[in-house]
This record gives sequence, structure tokens and C-alpha cells, in this order.
Amino acid sequence: MAKPVVLCVDDEALILDSLKIQIKKELSDLCQVEAAESADEALEIVEELYGEGVGVVLVLCDWLMPGMKGDEFFIRLHQSHPQIIKIMLSGQADQMAIARAQTHGDLHRFIHKPWDQTELITLLKSKLEAL
Repeated sequence: MAKPVVLCVDDEALILDSLKIQIKKELSDLCQVEAAESADEALEIVEELYGEGVGVVLVLCDWLMPGMKGDEFFIRLHQSHPQIIKIMLSGQADQMAIARAQTHGDLHRFIHKPWDQTELITLLKSKLEAL
């Protein structure tokens, strides 16, 4: 059976690479990591993986991205996959966007960039082990 997927979404390739490296290094026994450079790409990946029988269990997403912002993405994702744990990782999200994502998208947690690697890995590990 395939490991559950953690999906990282950010329009900055450097951020995506950093997240993938950190998560794979610490949590490769618990999950596999996928990445998307936009919310639209992320929605496609989620549907593709579910179609293949692989569950996306957690999504880390930036807020400020071209096209669709993180709060709107989480709301759309929640409508089709409410079970996915949603974490916003941003240095620029405003309080209204965070509140909107919490209220309408079931945002689990907001983490400021730059993030603390230990805090992020501990949070992800606790969520993955609880599945």
C-alpha cells in the first residue's frame, strides 16, 4: 500500500525544494512528498492521486501565489476533500485571509515564514502518526 502524501504548494521553487528536503529527511518512513507551484496544479495532483487510490493527507500551502491565493485554495480543497489536514505557511497572509481559511476551509494551523524546522516537522509527525 502506498504511503500517504504530504503536498507542498508554493510558487517559489526554492521554498518547495527546502520543504521537500526537510520533510523527506525526517519523515520518509511516514509519508511521500509531492509538490505543486500553484493552487490549480495542486488541485489536479490531489484528484490524480485520489484517482490512483493514493490519499493526500496533509497540504502545506503558501498564501500569496499568482492565480489563486491560499485561502481560496483551502476552501476549494475542503469542499472536495474535507478530511485533508490544511496548514498555511506564509510570510504575507493577512488576518482576514487566515480567518476565512479557518472558517470556510478548515485551516488547521498557520505558520509564519521563515518557519522553524523543528516545529514544522514535529507538527507534521504528530498529524501523520495520528492517522
